[in-house]
Amino acid sequence: MSTSLVNTFGLSEDQIMMRDVVLDLLAKTLPREEIKRLDDEREWPEAAYQALAEAGFLGIPFEEEYGGSEGSYKDLTVLMETLGYYYGGIGQALMITLLYAGGHISKFGSPELKQRIIPGIVDGSIKLALAMSEPGTGSDVAGISTKAVRGDNGYVLNGTKVWISGAHVADYIVVIAKTDPNAGRHQGVSTILVDTKSPGVKISPLAMLGRRTTHANEVVFEDVEVPFENLIGEEGAAWKNIMKALAVERLALAAIAAGNCFRITEDARDYAKQRVQFGQPISDFQVIQHKLVDMWTMAETARQQVYRVAELLDGGQGAIEEASIAKIVATENGFKCADMGLQIFGGSGYAMEYDMQMYFRDARVGPIGGGTNEIQKNVLAKRMGI
Repeated sequence: MSTSLVNTFGLSEDQIMMRDVVLDLLAKTLPREEIKRLDDEREWPEAAYQALAEAGFLGIPFEEEYGGSEGSYKDLTVLMETLGYYYGGIGQALMITLLYAGGHISKFGSPELKQRIIPGIVDGSIKLALAMSEPGTGSDVAGISTKAVRGDNGYVLNGTKVWISGAHVADYIVVIAKTDPNAGRHQGVSTILVDTKSPGVKISPLAMLGRRTTHANEVVFEDVEVPFENLIGEEGAAWKNIMKALAVERLALAAIAAGNCFRITEDARDYAKQRVQFGQPISDFQVIQHKLVDMWTMAETARQQVYRVAELLDGGQGAIEEASIAKIVATENGFKCADMGLQIFGGSGYAMEYDMQMYFRDARVGPIGGGTNEIQKNVLAKRMGI
């Protein structure tokens, strides 16, 4: 492998070792040709996922009493950035269970629910998905119509969710549903854990442009019975809890994107150094050099934003503004890097045999998923007092 542009200065010895171990493990369990096969066949990266679980990396965000290692936010950032650097899809695979869905259980779940679910997350035997978006409510989360009505023995769940990443392999889905239909827009919303094997749960894969290995799904709930003990947090408290979980989710999204920026830049650089035109490598042409420098600058800028958020969270700060800024910068830079990388590759970048087209497809959803960048800007405008 060519020289990496990623500078590990500022990371502890343990964090550098973690990065090296993760990259070595992925090189063995998820070689480049296997990534291509999985992307072509829209297949979940199970072997790499389980290898990371066996090595203990899935325990970083969780408490020791449930089998986790209680790592810092910086530890989590190093992991996610490293996964994104190797292959964004494996980063997404872990983030869905550990943070998107698992974060709700670890932060707001009852001790009994944590004991029942988290050890399985850590050892890789339990996968989760988060079901929030609906056909009529994407960015407008407060407008959800999925309902969970109280019955004699639990909730009865009805509704449809879309764009649910990883639901096709999930053992449980963390569902955001209306438990009080008469409450206001941000009221009466609860978080409920649903067993995907329950009668009435139907999961249908959706054909998407990119991120094929963790692809999106439609999930339909039809009179699904859920026991009361599967309520996560207090009834009606979902909106407040969602807001508390967003900073870590956005940190992880940004870290994966930042890592991927470096991978894209290095691949483009390596191609430019061996692609000969007009009797010399195209990397000798200043126009190509400047594109590559711009890409490296964007990668480094994204990375600095990400580690700033981790530092604030580790210091006990909310990092609301900084997390939104990091998400905007990293995901937009990710797509810009992929677009410029494809241009450097020329016709080869448009060919399916090269990874650059996959980077391009996968990066495009970055500014859309996890709260669109327009929503992030709305958040920031409100924090500015405008």
